[in-house]
Amino acid sequence: MLTIYRKTTSEDMQVTEKLTNGCWVNVIDPTPEEIAQLEAWDIPADMITYPLDMDEMARTERDNGFLLILLRIPYFRGTSEDVPYTTIPLGIILTDSFIVTICKMEHPILRELITGHLRGISTTKRNRFVLHIFLTSASRYLSHLRQINKSVDALEDKLQQSTRNRELMEILKYQKSLVYFTTALKSNELMLERLQRSQLFRQYEEDRDLLEDVLTENQQAIEMTNISSNILSSMMDAFASIISNNLNVVMKLLAAITIVLNLPTIVASFFGMNVKLPFADHPLAFLFTLGISIGLTGIAVYIFAKRDWF
Repeated sequence: MLTIYRKTTSEDMQVTEKLTNGCWVNVIDPTPEEIAQLEAWDIPADMITYPLDMDEMARTERDNGFLLILLRIPYFRGTSEDVPYTTIPLGIILTDSFIVTICKMEHPILRELITGHLRGISTTKRNRFVLHIFLTSASRYLSHLRQINKSVDALEDKLQQSTRNRELMEILKYQKSLVYFTTALKSNELMLERLQRSQLFRQYEEDRDLLEDVLTENQQAIEMTNISSNILSSMMDAFASIISNNLNVVMKLLAAITIVLNLPTIVASFFGMNVKLPFADHPLAFLFTLGISIGLTGIAVYIFAKRDWF
């Protein structure tokens, strides 16, 4: 899907039919015809295909007067997936007259730009528009990290009483997500530092300040990811031991109950044998047998309760 937008500071985002100066071309999972359209605008073919490769890392590349910025952005796949949160590449191509963004999937960051939730952005101010994409991406990382922490806290409460591995596997899924986040954020940081050393965002003081905010947000996301990852690693080891201990408690309880229930069976088996036994002809033989069974059972229950085996 290829859509052309244009927005100034004083107006809303508008869809246009023709490529004009100061517009934004948003490309989502392009068809061969749309790729051909981009190539007709003299955009190098490699710059179009790089963002569609899900394994591409964050970097910058110049070719024939075009600047390609590859950014890894967070993407929520769903809680039922093996990896709920992952990252995908977003390509930003800067030309002398317009901006092109290329992504394999539709993303909330792009929807925020289209719906106008971000105030003060303008497609005519290309560099500042790119910086707003960077800032929104860093903020989205922090938002996803808070959601991961909430999900892990909920699983932590369940794990304290669990004897199964289901909750532990759920935590492992979020740990994988944090690994993806860490890798993407570090590559984003290297790319942003490279842009900071260049002359691209030094023309206006507001752009320089906005780039500093982006670097700060990205560094905060890295620190938060590292902290969450370390906590999860410790939790995985601790709760694996807790699950094993909970299982041992259950097995100990079942063993104690089995012993208590077997004592009356043993007594009844002795008095049920077809041999001469004491009190066999006594009229209260059944009550004696019942009393012995209850007495042994009571003694066993007392001993187990005193040793905290129940």
